[in-house]
Amino acid sequence: MDDLLSIRITLRKDLAEIDALLGRSYPALLKEYYPPSLLVTAVPLIAKANPRLVTSGTYFAVTDRAGAIVGAGGWTPSAPPGQRSGAASTGHIRHVVTDHRRTRAGVGRALMGHVFDDARSAGIVRLDCLSTLMAVPFYAACGFEEVGQKIIPLAPGIEFPAVLMQREL
Repeated sequence: MDDLLSIRITLRKDLAEIDALLGRSYPALLKEYYPPSLLVTAVPLIAKANPRLVTSGTYFAVTDRAGAIVGAGGWTPSAPPGQRSGAASTGHIRHVVTDHRRTRAGVGRALMGHVFDDARSAGIVRLDCLSTLMAVPFYAACGFEEVGQKIIPLAPGIEFPAVLMQREL
């Protein structure tokens, strides 16, 4: 990771900045993998930070030298809404994003390394991840293996294709 970047636990005051990051990066990152008709309805639903997640203590921001958030993500011991939690030793990767202008610059990999260390120190031995279609190669490079395709119901009539992935810690 660029030595001018740092990783910290997110706080409630970060919500607006994380929303802005999600709002500008998800459309740019996902446009080649999902039809415009889905993105126009799905992005407003997925590009909002969950306040409970942001203040959970297991959600992190990657910041640049000026303190701007250029990546965010984390893990929780409980599964995302609508998904099964599984064993107590299984954690769940949650709402990861890298600024679309900073992909392939080590931001995501540094964030995931931090997440792995944090989850491992909490006794987690496996992480599950619901990946967007575009992020599958990234998660595979971080040691995750594909388990299968999933459809995530975001709202009535809005179904979002994803891939369930897992990684042993």
